[in-house]
Amino acid sequence: MAGGYPAGYLNTRFEKRIYEGKIKMNNIWILAQTDGSDAPSGISSEPVTSNEQTTTTGQSDPDTAPLTKKPSPFGGTQLIFLALMLVLMYMILFRGPRKKQQQHKQMIQTLAKNDKVQTIGGIIGTVMDVRENEITLKIDESNNTKIKILRSAISRNLSKDNN
Repeated sequence: MAGGYPAGYLNTRFEKRIYEGKIKMNNIWILAQTDGSDAPSGISSEPVTSNEQTTTTGQSDPDTAPLTKKPSPFGGTQLIFLALMLVLMYMILFRGPRKKQQQHKQMIQTLAKNDKVQTIGGIIGTVMDVRENEITLKIDESNNTKIKILRSAISRNLSKDNN
């Protein structure tokens, strides 16, 4: 690090003044570090007149001059990575729950008499009657206790899970 700046550091500062609607540059400040040992070191300031034309000399090979080449924020690998992340998010957020919801809907439609089921409230019973939107469950054998619940209240079919 020369002068407190990392290798390859380049900073350019333009001082501009506006006179009668025209922009006039007073000074150009350039701070750079060179790799060569024969190059003079230091910072210099030169006034710029309107008649002078400033030229810069640099390396002509773009591979050896990384300061003039700006990388794209979305290169090829970043774009592929972003696309894979979006596909993964779709799989996790949308496809998984939708598949589980379809399986639950199919399980409710295939309920039959004498299936042992569990409700979303944790009640375990045997299906006695299946109607359009409600199911009658027998929850106690000794008292012959029955309850009517909605189809959507069935959590899982214990008869099918055990097989």
